[in-house]
Amino acid sequence: MFLTFSCKETTKPSLGRETTAENVAHKEEILYRPNFHFTPKENWMNDPNGMFFLNDTYHLFFQYYPEGNKWGPMHWGHATSKDLIKWSEEPIALYPDELGYIFSGCAVVDLENTSGFGNGTTPPVVAIFTHHDPIKEKDGRIDFEYQSIAYSIDEGKTWVKYANNPVLQNPGIKNFRDPKVVWDEDHEQWVMVLAADDRTKFYSSKDLKEWKFISDFGKDLGAHGGVWECPDFFPMQTENSNETKWVLLQSLNPGGPNGGSATQYFIGDFDGETFKLDETFKNQLDLKKAIWLDQGMDNYASVTWNNTNSKNPITIGWMSNWLYAQDVPTETWRSSMTIPRELKLNKTENGFLISSEPVNQLENYYSNRISKADIKFKEETVLIDSKTIDLAKSVIDIKLTDLTTDIYTLTLSNAAGNSLKFGLDNIEKHLFIDRQSSGLTNFSEAFGKQVTKAPLAKHYEEAEIKIILDKTSIELFFNNGQEVLTEIFFPNEPFEKLTIGSTKKEAKISILNTNKLNINNN
Repeated sequence: MFLTFSCKETTKPSLGRETTAENVAHKEEILYRPNFHFTPKENWMNDPNGMFFLNDTYHLFFQYYPEGNKWGPMHWGHATSKDLIKWSEEPIALYPDELGYIFSGCAVVDLENTSGFGNGTTPPVVAIFTHHDPIKEKDGRIDFEYQSIAYSIDEGKTWVKYANNPVLQNPGIKNFRDPKVVWDEDHEQWVMVLAADDRTKFYSSKDLKEWKFISDFGKDLGAHGGVWECPDFFPMQTENSNETKWVLLQSLNPGGPNGGSATQYFIGDFDGETFKLDETFKNQLDLKKAIWLDQGMDNYASVTWNNTNSKNPITIGWMSNWLYAQDVPTETWRSSMTIPRELKLNKTENGFLISSEPVNQLENYYSNRISKADIKFKEETVLIDSKTIDLAKSVIDIKLTDLTTDIYTLTLSNAAGNSLKFGLDNIEKHLFIDRQSSGLTNFSEAFGKQVTKAPLAKHYEEAEIKIILDKTSIELFFNNGQEVLTEIFFPNEPFEKLTIGSTKKEAKISILNTNKLNINNN
């Protein structure tokens, strides 16, 4: 088993028994403000929106309420980065107006100026988003969501809303939102996917201003335990092949594999009008009912960056769950984003599958590597303690060998009695995360009341797991991201050690690399 740790060694803070609002906020900063995942400086955030890359800068927009720490009238917040890891929060990009709140959407770099918004020197960036009219909603109407656009000719710094908004009227559907637009090079058109109750609707356009309905997808396919939201649609080239498939990401809430919010995906072909599932993928879907991008509780509304020119799409998700997002024990701000991830399309003997791994840029912050090999364990064995690595700021790559039909449990723990357990159940064939004793859990009945499980197809004789830890989150990438679990937690004190144990027989773990992660976004 290999472990790669990235961290920054710190002196453990004294938390005391402060009671003032100022000291409570200070305690939150120490215990819960992420070190390197993006979170707003203050107030409420949810879905990522409008991501694009232009002139060496990544732009991340997000659903934002600047006047409180719970969901409210939606704006588009804005952050920028040169490497997807270190972020700077920018001024609010889009504000509510007479047409309504600014719900989720996307942004595209209009390189050929198909929209006509360009100035001849700088390509326009066009944001496509949902206007949500709260007055119509309050009046009991169902046509209160429709699609609008705004444009920027200064690379996303300032925005002008289109004078003839909305560009796509509501056809009489209550949930009609979250447009994601991609350029379809083969058919020389813009394609929009739009969440519409229990399906995805497809539209096409030549200029981003006039849209034509072309097809529906998904009414009787995949998971339908909740309303479909936040779709994404893009072509992907298969690893080690020139074969290209189209991928549809489709979030829904509730109805996730372990409850609440989650993102599923579909793989197929697109002829310019209709998305049709690949037959091998359809066979897998018939068996599993839904195939998930991440089976943890806390990765929702995952969408990709536009205009990166990279072989593989880069995605990010909201690291929370609507079951408890407004109740988590932070007051100054609420929620963060996942680490950005590179998606890969793999053709297996059973068909096509997507894997995801953290972007390579994270490795630029690694330093001070330590190696160990073939650590035998059965009884609980200490792998890392806080004298070696700051477990609130670490990336750990592990490889397990000599595995049998046994349960292999890694445990993060502290002197306060908190523990976060995760690992591989090679008996029942699943990955798991158990946060029931991880610290504060009683703020919501839905938080920490069960063990999260991700089913596996077989028993393993060896396995690799990448673990990313950042104060209040864990992201697990199993066997190069073939399965992924993301969850948040709130310990009473920082975790101080990581142990491993099995229940039946001895196995081995190797620590390949231990790295300090020299970064602090916040």
